[in-house]
Amino acid sequence: MNTPYPSPFFTPRPEAAAASRIVDFARWAARHRGVETGTDYADLHRWSVTDLEGFWGAVWDYFDIDADTPHEQVLAEERMPGARWFPGATLNYTHHALRGLADDDVAIVALDETGSGYEVTGKGLRSQVASVAATLRDLGVGKGDRVVGYLPNTPHAIVAFLATASLGAVWSVCGQDYAPQAAADRFGQLEPTVLIAGDGYLFNGTTHDRRDAALELARSLPTLKATLLVDHAGLPWPSRNYPSLVIPWEDASTRTQEFLCTPVPFDHPLWVVFSSGTTGLPKGIVHGHGGVLLEHLKTLGLHSDLGPGDRLLWYTTTHWMMWNLIVSTLLTGATTCTYDGSPAPFARPDVLWELAARHRVTVFGTSPQYLLRMAKFGINPSVHDLSSVRVVGCTGSALPASAYPWVRDHVGDRVLLASISGGTDIVSGFAGSAPTTPVWAGELSAPHLGVALAAYDAEGRPVVDQVGELVVTRPMPSMPLYFWNDPDGTRYDDAYFAGYPGVWRHGDWITFTSHGSVIVHGRSDSTLNRNGVRLGSADIHDVVERLPEITEALVIGAEEPDGGYWMPLFVVLAAGATLDDALRERIREAVRTGASPRHVPDEILQVTGIPHTRTGKKLEVPVKRLLQGAPAEQVVNRASVDAPELIDYYARLGADHRDRRATA
Repeated sequence: MNTPYPSPFFTPRPEAAAASRIVDFARWAARHRGVETGTDYADLHRWSVTDLEGFWGAVWDYFDIDADTPHEQVLAEERMPGARWFPGATLNYTHHALRGLADDDVAIVALDETGSGYEVTGKGLRSQVASVAATLRDLGVGKGDRVVGYLPNTPHAIVAFLATASLGAVWSVCGQDYAPQAAADRFGQLEPTVLIAGDGYLFNGTTHDRRDAALELARSLPTLKATLLVDHAGLPWPSRNYPSLVIPWEDASTRTQEFLCTPVPFDHPLWVVFSSGTTGLPKGIVHGHGGVLLEHLKTLGLHSDLGPGDRLLWYTTTHWMMWNLIVSTLLTGATTCTYDGSPAPFARPDVLWELAARHRVTVFGTSPQYLLRMAKFGINPSVHDLSSVRVVGCTGSALPASAYPWVRDHVGDRVLLASISGGTDIVSGFAGSAPTTPVWAGELSAPHLGVALAAYDAEGRPVVDQVGELVVTRPMPSMPLYFWNDPDGTRYDDAYFAGYPGVWRHGDWITFTSHGSVIVHGRSDSTLNRNGVRLGSADIHDVVERLPEITEALVIGAEEPDGGYWMPLFVVLAAGATLDDALRERIREAVRTGASPRHVPDEILQVTGIPHTRTGKKLEVPVKRLLQGAPAEQVVNRASVDAPELIDYYARLGADHRDRRATA
């Protein structure tokens, strides 16, 4: 006899669901496409993945995509990789981001951890974008050239990106908490023409001066023609020996220029976002104008129900994919908020809730660790007037069931808690919620529209109610065009299609439930994923192993059953070295300055050795699974390990850690 599933934790109010854009879209599809899905989400999703051309063509028409030349068909070739979407169409992302903004509309609200802020109107944003675009054009930037940003999450980054995209140039950005070398590892691959760098950023009450870091980064990029210097933190830019022309942001962004956009093909590169660099240099993932435009209109317009009059505040850094989505909020006609600072600064740990109340935010976005921290330290957001908030979005890792009652009790019982799982790879979500879907605590309500999601077992068979690999069986418009510097597509193919040829394997363990929801169990590969920001183990290993006291290092990120995340660093010491408090602090400081503060491990533990394959590759995934309690025989073939005795050693370390947590 089957045990019935518990009732949904949250069910949308009928009147709220009926007023949503996703219901309006379903009714529009019925009128204009003859698609009789009604307002049932499961029926709508079924249509979206069985009739790809019909669905994505409907998204194009419903959101009134303004193409300079029309498409010949919706999907010319359905294959993965290499699907060809909307051939013949030319358009521009920036045109769509700014076309719906009236001069007096508030386009961006710039906020920081002190609670202060300012607004950028539609007229002001359009003027700044036109001015910076003209400056870039004067520097010779055109279609296909690369412009990179070393910037915090402020309007400057949005303006710089939109200006770059308006020219058909390619954008990439990295937060300033990344060390110059870590940023250069990413940007250097692109051979950029222009660098746009900020003077610093705010975090936990401290202004971090990044002027020297900006200079070091500029010197690491020999292809630069110019560096635009942004005065954000109020730190004056002194005369420096920059390797290229220097232009103050004030001069670049205040010219009187006509706003123009260059039409580009649907699959013309828009930006390059970088992987975490687990096994070497970070991989540059290239997305196109048209694919991002359609995917983000669907995700933000239909799933998040954003439109004119709404406001989105989502805590992110510029190098996390959520930054790309906060920019795309503009596509829907809604206002986006930028935020510079710690999500929970010591002086004002509830400042994000305070700002959400003051600025009448309708969609509030964060990570599981933030919500768990709020609960742990007794923060009560309801002391603020959060009546405008209708959605709390949460992504970056799996949200445990225990967080759901806390949001209901401290934010509001009418608030949809939308846990989302996606990836930098598609710069969007695979599964989440919608205004019409019920929510089960600890689960994602359903696959997103247009996502042919499944859980596969090792033989490539779809499974229900058991753990499997997250796969996508039909193409999406926002799948990468290609990887940078991967001319034959080998790395791209290996990254997603080596496990199940012709089927996208993402690297997450999921359960697809009988009632249609999705449970995410964590990464099935070795990518570190702390607080929603993916980190590369290679970045940490490289820094730590330079220290003379360290022979070898291994960092692991392990999701825990209660929603926690344990990121220990294991070190093998050189002869005569001692892992005392002084050496631990040296290691932390080396990681903090050589990679970023987010890379600093939770613990530093001395070990007798690091296990490898016979060819010398560190066994990151097997060690992670051993630490999580997986049986050794299910994790690794001992015959393939250079030091098989270390398998039991790490299994004991994991057991000891779990025992400590159980008794804490």
